Amino acid sequence: MTTTPRTWFITGAARGLGTAIAQAALNAGDRIVVAGRNRDALVKVFGEDSDRVLSLTLDVSDLTAAQPAVDVALERFGRIDVLVNNAGYGNLSLFEESTAADVQAQYDTNVFGLMAVTRAVLPSMRANRSGRIFNVSSIGGIAGGESGTLYCASKFAVEGFSESLAQEVARFGIQVTIVEPGFFRTDFLEPTSVKHGSQPIADYAEAAEALKTFYDGRSRNQAGDPAKLGLALVALTNAPQQPVRWAAGSDGFKIVQSKIDSLQAELDAWKDLTLSTDGDFDFRPEIATGAWA
Repeated sequence: MTTTPRTWFITGAARGLGTAIAQAALNAGDRIVVAGRNRDALVKVFGEDSDRVLSLTLDVSDLTAAQPAVDVALERFGRIDVLVNNAGYGNLSLFEESTAADVQAQYDTNVFGLMAVTRAVLPSMRANRSGRIFNVSSIGGIAGGESGTLYCASKFAVEGFSESLAQEVARFGIQVTIVEPGFFRTDFLEPTSVKHGSQPIADYAEAAEALKTFYDGRSRNQAGDPAKLGLALVALTNAPQQPVRWAAGSDGFKIVQSKIDSLQAELDAWKDLTLSTDGDFDFRPEIATGAWA
């Protein structure tokens, strides 16, 4: 338990990982601002507002809603020490069986909503010269797969945004961690959350059905324990220096390790061709800036 209670702002807190993270923070003696599309669902889980709990209605896909919600939180508790961008869902469609509207909806929640909440919180953290941000990505944010064209694309975007943001705000004492959960025992794969192809195509019927059967069978049978992930985020917040990336769960660890091994093998296999593309010029590394320039 910390000496001075921190204030956490957690999106998508009415269920799943969001609920577990909020409960862990509350049990650690901190204050929580829990946000979700249905405030009644939040009150049912966390009780009426108190000196340690504030429930707010927030649909992150409404990009105008983040700032007013953050303003209410700041007025109530004076500061936000930890932001957990958890709100999101999975559209597990094969690409041709999805529509442009499906893509937009996936990005509105998983990417643009996350950015809007972060943009609203950052000025306060910057003024305080401190803050912790956890952007909940997925193992699907580091490794793509069939039926992940929309979901993985959105989580890859979260990863690129977060890794870059971490470098921008470190000078203000703000730390950013990308959380990459494997399969956790939540309702993520339930019909109330996950979405599948909205325009079926006969050529994909067999593959689409096999993938849906796989996900249906995995739902509620995942290895990951949400409560333990919540405790882990509290531990990360207590650490002097958070990691930029943190994989959660044994399956998450294996998938990230496999991706690292695959990248290394492919990089080595094509090294000569890669290096052959340099031109004849005077390259001065001292003028390069950033991690990739």
